[in-house]
Amino acid sequence: MKIYNSLTDKIEEFKPITPGKVTMYVCGPTVYNYVHIGNMRPVITFDMVYNYLKYLGYDVTYASNFTDVNPKIIAAAKELGITEREVADKFIKAYLDDLASYNCGEIDYRPRVIEHMEDIYNFIQALIDKDMAYEVDGDVYFRVSKVNDYGILSNQNIEELKSGARVEVDDKKENPLDFALWRKTDDGEQFASPWGLGIPGWHTECVVMINSLFGSKIDIHGGGVDLKFPHHENEIAQSMALNNNHLANYWMHNGHINVDGEKMSKSLGNFILAKDFIKEHEANVVKIAMFKTHYRLPLNFTDEVFNEAKVLNEKIMNVLKQANLQIQLEGLEVGKVKRDENIEKIMDEDFNTPNLITYLLDLVKDLNNALRKKEEFCSIYDKIGLVNQILGLKYDLLVMSDEDKKLYSEWLEYRNNKDFAKADELRNILVNKGIL
Repeated sequence: MKIYNSLTDKIEEFKPITPGKVTMYVCGPTVYNYVHIGNMRPVITFDMVYNYLKYLGYDVTYASNFTDVNPKIIAAAKELGITEREVADKFIKAYLDDLASYNCGEIDYRPRVIEHMEDIYNFIQALIDKDMAYEVDGDVYFRVSKVNDYGILSNQNIEELKSGARVEVDDKKENPLDFALWRKTDDGEQFASPWGLGIPGWHTECVVMINSLFGSKIDIHGGGVDLKFPHHENEIAQSMALNNNHLANYWMHNGHINVDGEKMSKSLGNFILAKDFIKEHEANVVKIAMFKTHYRLPLNFTDEVFNEAKVLNEKIMNVLKQANLQIQLEGLEVGKVKRDENIEKIMDEDFNTPNLITYLLDLVKDLNNALRKKEEFCSIYDKIGLVNQILGLKYDLLVMSDEDKKLYSEWLEYRNNKDFAKADELRNILVNKGIL
């Protein structure tokens, strides 16, 4: 299997640290508001990556965090008139509800910053002890100049970064690029650290949670492309300083979702909340729309994209419904096909979901033909199931009772005997039950 590694800017063969096992971490939301549909792209993308790695037989451990200590949460608490913990709990619940609505699978860990404060203190102190960080008036900063390959992920050199727009101005810093590991604050929620009351820096939180859950290095670190700099770059810098590694062997980044050619974001005001979007488009349609574009490329949301995805979803549902009916009526055995080399040829090339969607539609066509010609179709049905499992597409197929099967047989009998009035009556009942 090959993965495009953002760290090296190359397609590389995937070799896990421990044979047969994969450790994966994806940056989760800062829980101060509802997430928008753009925030769902990394969730859906890495759900697919997780599913495919498990399909290949890897023992995968997957973590995605909640940033629940952050200045944005302090601001939200003031605006809503509740505590920071209440803000975090409210929007964690809302996020988990969104994941359920979009049929995103369970993962292994969802760590919260609040659970790792002692680990954060110890991590920062270890950096100070190595002279990689320094304290000024209750703030602690990381010394970027001491990391030789700073900028490796975002492909920028230090001089270019100094003149860039995303460097925070702070007179306390030795170097404009130095970033905060700990922030002294008199505002809102505070934690008692060895350097005084304050809150941890965002860039430190994720690397600490990774080290706490997995150790010093993981196989895959993922997130949206907007996190490359400064967040992921600064995670790598801290890991290099303390553990002499780049934190992950493979860095994966999904592209933006654009609306009318512009990146969707809260700051631009062109976002659509995930909880509202799902009311208009069912989860399968959203996923098909996303997976028809490769995860690394930007995706432009248009009505045309979703109308096409809706048509494809209906095609898949209709043929599965017909096949499921025959499987139950005839007592056919399914689920015997566990692997498909065609899936692997496609997905082993950096998770090529557009080609996998094309293959899925070929299978749908083959299944339709087999049903029409009354040929054996169970293996085709199974292969569609494997693709759906990897992409996280879920179709609620009816389990027929003995009464349902009897009703269906009676309908066929009336139809064959040309008693169309009675056949139509039974057909309406079968349609209402979702059988036809």
